[in-house]
Amino acid sequence: MADKSFLSWPFFEERHRVLAAKLEDWCRSTIHDAPAADEDAACRALVAELGKAGFLKLCVGDSKHRPDVRSLALCRETFARYHGLVDFSFAMQGLGSGAISLFGTVEQKREWLPRVASGEAIAGFAMTEPECGSDAANMSTSAMRDGNEWVIVGEKTYISNGGIADFYVTFARTGEGEGARGLSAFIVPADAVTVAERIHVIAPHPLARLKYDNVRIPADAIVGEPGEGFRIGMETLTLFRVTVGAAALGFARRALDEALLWSRSRRLGTATLADNAVTQAKLADMALAIDASALLVYRAAWQQDQGGVDNRRAAAMAKLHATERAQQVIDDAVQMHGGAGVTSGVKVEELYRDIRSLRIYEGASEVQRQIIARDLLKGG
Repeated sequence: MADKSFLSWPFFEERHRVLAAKLEDWCRSTIHDAPAADEDAACRALVAELGKAGFLKLCVGDSKHRPDVRSLALCRETFARYHGLVDFSFAMQGLGSGAISLFGTVEQKREWLPRVASGEAIAGFAMTEPECGSDAANMSTSAMRDGNEWVIVGEKTYISNGGIADFYVTFARTGEGEGARGLSAFIVPADAVTVAERIHVIAPHPLARLKYDNVRIPADAIVGEPGEGFRIGMETLTLFRVTVGAAALGFARRALDEALLWSRSRRLGTATLADNAVTQAKLADMALAIDASALLVYRAAWQQDQGGVDNRRAAAMAKLHATERAQQVIDDAVQMHGGAGVTSGVKVEELYRDIRSLRIYEGASEVQRQIIARDLLKGG
């Protein structure tokens, strides 16, 4: 079991420690390491289980409060430590509905958020396009007003929950200005969208390319005001960016657990791998990287929950450091396992595949470095 001493840090309240214990108990009794034969069915089942356990309520907050980022981070860290697909299923319910939680009307919240929280409705976040990855301001998908409807034309790709979502919060150009100023956000029911292609990646989860072929939605399906889409998208991503670092932290903690277990049992002559000075140095570096990531992640989460300050730099640092260091920690664990580390079905091999996408999703590492540098240069 991972070290839980970090829960005594001043970033946490008693409710967070209670949540951490509940998460641990639920994961122990519910989650197993076996790979999913059908990731679509597995994700649907996991969303239902997460809803039944009450954890998805944390993704949507309530009518008076935004989602608590420390709670989200604790969930993602714990779920990732047990199984990457559990973390994915939880995270996408939050990201996919985040724009509604933060900017939706009372009617939109009433219609969608209880269904997201119960696991009845699966959410998707549709921003990335084939010719527009991290540069969201240059997306080309368009939405035109036609009487009491919006008509959306375009294409999105690498959309998580693509093919199994019940709705997609979709970002499109409505023409209020150039670049970021001309974007808006819409709630689009999944049955109005065409799944053009299922995309298969190294850590299997539902992912797809979507086509919007003159998709018609009611005028009141817009989230916020026309032209506010870029701000809505960025604030949603910022809310959940720290939690990406928390997921990476969970993967790294599991890798260290696996490395410790392996090093203590693997024989080298009359001793064990753990008796080797090189192994001990590597384990120390892994623990150091994990603690540094945890401090950055939970500092940024605490700042977001406190409010009142622009913490984009702290969030970017947390996401950047946690994902990059987790990649190194997991690589070290694979190396320590030798041939077993690259054998299909061994946990560290699974972790090696799980971690790689987190250095890209929700703002690649290069983008996080730009955010940090620009904030430094403007004297932030």
